[in-house]
Amino acid sequence: MVRLVTLSRDVSPPPTRRNQIASDERSSKEEDVSQHGEPTLAAIEAGEAHIRDHLSYFSRRLSKVSRPVIDAPRLALSEFSELYRRSEHKNGRHFVVHQHDHPISGVHYDLRLQFSSTSTISFAIPYGLPGNPNSMRPNRMAIETRVHNLWNNLIESASYATGSLLIWDTGEYEILPRYNKKAPKMTDDEESSQDDVEMHGMRTQSELLVEAFQSRHIRLRLHGTRLPPGYTVALRLPSHNDRTAEPTKPKRKRRSTKVPLKLKKHPPSDSESESSDKISIPIIDQDDAKDVAAASDGEEDTAIRVNNAYPGAFNTIGSIHQRYWFLALDRPNSGFVKAHTGRWVGDWDAFYVYGRDHERSLITARLAEDVMADDGIDAFVGRKMWRPIVE
Repeated sequence: MVRLVTLSRDVSPPPTRRNQIASDERSSKEEDVSQHGEPTLAAIEAGEAHIRDHLSYFSRRLSKVSRPVIDAPRLALSEFSELYRRSEHKNGRHFVVHQHDHPISGVHYDLRLQFSSTSTISFAIPYGLPGNPNSMRPNRMAIETRVHNLWNNLIESASYATGSLLIWDTGEYEILPRYNKKAPKMTDDEESSQDDVEMHGMRTQSELLVEAFQSRHIRLRLHGTRLPPGYTVALRLPSHNDRTAEPTKPKRKRRSTKVPLKLKKHPPSDSESESSDKISIPIIDQDDAKDVAAASDGEEDTAIRVNNAYPGAFNTIGSIHQRYWFLALDRPNSGFVKAHTGRWVGDWDAFYVYGRDHERSLITARLAEDVMADDGIDAFVGRKMWRPIVE
């Protein structure tokens, strides 16, 4: 008996039909569109959906979840929108500090600084910005992450994969010049430095940021809403942390169990941002920084890793992923002077960053758990044992 060829194929599983394939493709596309006919935030962040007006899109989202006015720092949505709108050009100087509660790295704070019409450099700071001029732990690590799109400065969101993200502060930055206060008299070098200071005022803030970043030393003043007036920090990339190659994907390592028995008090100086490479960071802080760096690498495609930039952003500033910078409060430029008692005194009181259970969004007044609930994230398991620096 002759066996028909048409009966020789397998019947389990059944063949996929063309109309079923088309249906699956439509379903996949529908997942990228919200109930209101707009692309989902996940699709936009992944570069799978494109919108023309990011400000309008995110403003609508934020207005729908905004909480009533409470006794906490707050920036009206109209002012938030105007701040971003006047930064949408190549000389914009927008900044944002995001509180990010990541499932692996835990709570940290992302400082993002605009350097072009489309892009921002980003630093992950495990314990947030320093706010106590007399702290026993005045230094922070600031880890370079990916170059982001400028519109990422508008985001508050949550997901199981990335945790919660809320806007802790936002505003405009200013780059201060470097001064040499050590020499007792004017030299040719100092005269040249003075000329540099005069030239400093002739360039835009974004140009000054690029120049300072590439010189590995940034004296940064942040004009925000939550941060006090004149708040200034110094970021510096020590020579032993400097490199020009992108890192390989980091391996997860067991956290160190070593805890420093005694923290050395940071010796104050009149030129804090000019300090040497010998800055001590507690071991536990270094471990947290490594976890943030490992989590920021993620499962990203080759183009993102090679260029160190997300789709739509352009790394023309030369940012290198996971370089460790030192960040410290610039006490003299923040308005503090050293009293005869040895303590620093100034016009504003010390502040502390208390983390996800206490810090509210500057725009919506939400806590991290509110952001989670609004985005439908239930039973999120975050990293434990995070504690603020209050020493």
